[in-house]
Amino acid sequence: MAYKEVLKAFMKSSVAAAFFNMAVAYIAFMLCRLIFFFVNYSTFAPYMSWQLAGEMFHGAMVFDTSALLYLNSMYLVMTFFPLHWKENAVFHTIAKWFYIMPNAIGIASNLIDAVYFQYTGRRTTMTVFSEFGNEQNLAGIFGVELLRHWYLLLAFIVMVWLMWKLFRKPESRPCNLVAYYATQVLSLVVFVPLAIIGIRGSATAGTRPITISNANQYVNRAVETAVVLNTPFSIIRTIGKEIFVTPVYMTDEEMVATYNPECRVAAADSARNKNVVVLIVESLGKEYIGYYNQGVDNGSYSGYAPFVDSIASQSLTFAYSYSNGRKSMDAMPSILSAIPMFVEPFFLTPAALNDIKGLPSYLSPFGYYSAFFHGGHNISMGFSAFAKAIGYDRYFGLDEYCSDDKYNGYDDFDGKWAIWDEPFLQFTADRIAEMQQPFVATVFTATSHHPYKIPQEYESVYKNEDGLEISRCIKYTDHALRRFFEAARREPWYMNTVFVIVADHTNQSRLPQYETDLGAFAVPIIFYTPDGSLSPQLRSDVIAQQTDITPTLLGYLGHDVRYIGFGCDLINCSTPGDTWAVNWNNGIYQFVQGDYMIQFDGEKVMGVYQFKTDTLLQRNLVGRVDVSGMEHQLKAIIQQYMQRMNGNSLVVRE
Repeated sequence: MAYKEVLKAFMKSSVAAAFFNMAVAYIAFMLCRLIFFFVNYSTFAPYMSWQLAGEMFHGAMVFDTSALLYLNSMYLVMTFFPLHWKENAVFHTIAKWFYIMPNAIGIASNLIDAVYFQYTGRRTTMTVFSEFGNEQNLAGIFGVELLRHWYLLLAFIVMVWLMWKLFRKPESRPCNLVAYYATQVLSLVVFVPLAIIGIRGSATAGTRPITISNANQYVNRAVETAVVLNTPFSIIRTIGKEIFVTPVYMTDEEMVATYNPECRVAAADSARNKNVVVLIVESLGKEYIGYYNQGVDNGSYSGYAPFVDSIASQSLTFAYSYSNGRKSMDAMPSILSAIPMFVEPFFLTPAALNDIKGLPSYLSPFGYYSAFFHGGHNISMGFSAFAKAIGYDRYFGLDEYCSDDKYNGYDDFDGKWAIWDEPFLQFTADRIAEMQQPFVATVFTATSHHPYKIPQEYESVYKNEDGLEISRCIKYTDHALRRFFEAARREPWYMNTVFVIVADHTNQSRLPQYETDLGAFAVPIIFYTPDGSLSPQLRSDVIAQQTDITPTLLGYLGHDVRYIGFGCDLINCSTPGDTWAVNWNNGIYQFVQGDYMIQFDGEKVMGVYQFKTDTLLQRNLVGRVDVSGMEHQLKAIIQQYMQRMNGNSLVVRE
């Protein structure tokens, strides 16, 4: 009998009422998704399978949870706040309105998007308010569409009416205050962390809150992210993210004549079906590699990466090479899709749902299998979603590593970010050995990162140097790379492979030339072919950047490929002096070409430096050197970039 009384009391509590009302909201959002699907049936149905539907449902629950917690935050706070005086009919009516109104807006936006999607191909984001901010005929357009899609208005009315009728209120006058406060306080303590997890989309430490780009990991095609997402989430998570504003520096004709990122690799007489292995090494700044710093400290500076030194000396590499961004999430689009970071990381912007290609999707038509490796949690940094979006066939992360009995599973986790580099790179080598040639394999290492820890067994082996905490991490990662190459050399695929070693960004610095605005972007870019098909040399006649890697690889392999890429083929460029690098530095575009670097704030050139001789960037030559040609080219690059981001024109349309 006591059990029934407790259950009866619970069912009348604020906690039970909130759970019931949120469940109704979940159902309403899922119904909106089904309507969205059927309104756009021809877009999605032909490619649908039960497996895909299951993945999409999983993703939908993740994004709906986040959106509904945002929308119902005020209602939930009002409900769970422990204060018995508030438990009365008036308060509950007010709470009901705080529940109905946000959810009604959410339902309306989802249903409207069922139609608007047909024109945009993606969920609406905050850009819609600026896109139509100056339109005067929206009311007429909306009225016509409302008449054409009357069933959506009917669906909206029915769903909101049902939410109103089904809304459950808790007991107005709690009988037992001790039980009331105990229940409310406990519920609040449990609810807050769960709400944070729900809004973030993950309980995993070291991962960023989910963004719209994370929807890519639940689908096979970029357009299908519209089914996984919901419109309130897409709008909320892009508030303040309207960053791709297209400037009009010149006419489109002049822009294309000045700079055109549309490229084509002319098919070679005998294309190279070489394997491609891209090693993106966390924080491996140029400063840490002795090969690039042979004159430093009177020639005594050796850096912290002797193995990378040895590889660089046998490779095509560059005296002047730069990253396009300063974060790990900037590196993947730059390296693998030739898309630099301007203003905000591509992952975090509405353009993350644009049609996009990358190295694996360019090579797939020529029989290339592809896999991406990162030892972090499988949703970490949005890597898995981006990898899937640009065509990788497989993703190997912490989950796959831990399921391999050959390794130590979660015992090899560094406690913060990922599996230690040494075991994960060995795991990578094992998986690559199982892949059919030709293949594209990309691995993103993780250990050389804050908080600068290394496995306990190496604590006495690798010590910090020069006051840099990261130095021992670089030594450890260098050792892990050595062991990876030792494993690779034993495999038949090794000699038929082109390796790329590149850093995602720089990190701690001691040497002054790497603490400048430009030095902070100095990373190695190394192309290594064991068969010697690329002549080893340190080129100083070109400027290299991360966005050059995919164009260079495509040109080297020689397959007939058309692509959009904000970079150069460093091997086949006819005029080395035309190569360039660009990066975004806290509101300033930095453009490097020839002997100069200019800094441009979007309107005017703020700085001009002869960076090869003025390594500390101490002499600003603005107004004393004619850099109008550089400025004009940079403006064309920016205008092309922004126009293509806003116009979803990052792939060549056949």
